[in-house]
Amino acid sequence: MLLCSTICVPARHVPTLLIADDHDLVRESISRMLRDVYGYDVVGEENFGEQAIKSAKKPNPDVVLMDVKMPGIGGLEATKTITQACDNTKVIALTGMANQLFAKQLIQAGASAYVTKEADFDEIVTAIEVVLEGKKYLSSALAQQLALRDSRSENTSPFEQLSERELQTAMKIVEGEKAISIAKSLSVSPKTINSYRYRIFSKLNISSDVELTLLAVKHNLIEGDPSI
Repeated sequence: MLLCSTICVPARHVPTLLIADDHDLVRESISRMLRDVYGYDVVGEENFGEQAIKSAKKPNPDVVLMDVKMPGIGGLEATKTITQACDNTKVIALTGMANQLFAKQLIQAGASAYVTKEADFDEIVTAIEVVLEGKKYLSSALAQQLALRDSRSENTSPFEQLSERELQTAMKIVEGEKAISIAKSLSVSPKTINSYRYRIFSKLNISSDVELTLLAVKHNLIEGDPSI
């Protein structure tokens, strides 16, 4: 009887990643670092929410790094669709801002982690490894913000009154999108968007898009220049 003297060690599964970000330099830099330095298998790069959904369904990556603010349906809606359609795919939300409201919305939409783009790559890798273990992860910047948060009501963002769709609409308004464009990306009618707009203004006690933009800047939902 012949005995095999070679011990066969199963090959380690290399996690597959999809990078979704509308800024080419950011997307390519993240992809290159995760592939060349950390050894992950980057199976795709997309710059629109709709394309990210299609790519997530076809190669079915282990992890999608999803930019929160993207053209089209945006990162929030794309996250919800991917997590519902792809059982084995985890979504890590990437954003330029450590914002509690966005984090809450993304986690509710199915994201497994929320990481700011200011984080170093070691933290992004940590988030990837944590979600692959089936756990949740919040960026250190946001975790610190939550730990220091004053529970007094005056520090609560008025945007927390908005529904998910109202918040999506509000963010697209401050980014300069028109009702027809917003309606198309959210698959609703322009009349519905105008209804959202009316409810947004009523809940926030404002009367114009300019006031909405200033309020969003004040509460750290966008940077000082909403076009960035």
